[in-house]
Amino acid sequence: MLVFVAFPVVFSFALAFTDWDLVSGFSRIRFVGLANFREMIQDRWFLKAFVNNIVYTLVVVPGSLLLGLVTSVLVHELAFRKSELRLLLFLPYISNIVAVSIVWSILYSSFGPIIGILRSLGMANPPNFLADPNWALPSIMAMSIWSALGYVVLIYSAGLQGIPAELYEAACLDGVSWAQKTVHVTVPSLRSTTFFLLITQVIGSFKVFAQIQVMTEGGPMGATSVLAYYVYETAFRFYRFGYASAVALVLFLIVIAFTLLQWSRQEKP
Repeated sequence: MLVFVAFPVVFSFALAFTDWDLVSGFSRIRFVGLANFREMIQDRWFLKAFVNNIVYTLVVVPGSLLLGLVTSVLVHELAFRKSELRLLLFLPYISNIVAVSIVWSILYSSFGPIIGILRSLGMANPPNFLADPNWALPSIMAMSIWSALGYVVLIYSAGLQGIPAELYEAACLDGVSWAQKTVHVTVPSLRSTTFFLLITQVIGSFKVFAQIQVMTEGGPMGATSVLAYYVYETAFRFYRFGYASAVALVLFLIVIAFTLLQWSRQEKP
């Protein structure tokens, strides 16, 4: 913990206020105060990565929660052999993200099945998903929603099993429809579960990295660069460890803010 967690965290925090390129050695560390943070405000690549991360969060988190809620309700009430189906839905989440990203890269490629299906439906010039700046980020967001679906379904399924059966019996006696029962009984009863998933998914969305690295490397033209990838690129491609640490500190503050929000919520009775 001291060597691989505590020291790197403290050292990274200190580097956020310095100018250091690693290659020159520790003797060349130069204290620059808040210069890195002032540069960050004018850095168009940082701002682009930040905006991309916000867009990614605003699409992936609600998308995975909504799709996960609908899927979990359908599995809970209508599916045959529920446990086995939940296991199948959970497999993408526990699969190696690098392997999953490679598979989706093949699906999106010009010789992949998605392009083939679009051409068979009459689309003469289907989009080049990962090479088109307008399609690259939405393509990764779709993959991320699919990958997170199993986890969301698992948590929602646990919440559904905790809803008292008496609530549904009372709703049936009142003659409500299945849709009304879902909206007025199921969804309110899962409020705490939804809040937990919302916080954890938002935190995860700001730490997304592997699929960006494997599928697009932040391109094309920075269209898929997010904060975590920008930290990696700045540090290990341009060797600006001081500036990268400053960006990492901003990312840390965003994540810790949502973490504290979750803790404060859990402390309430």
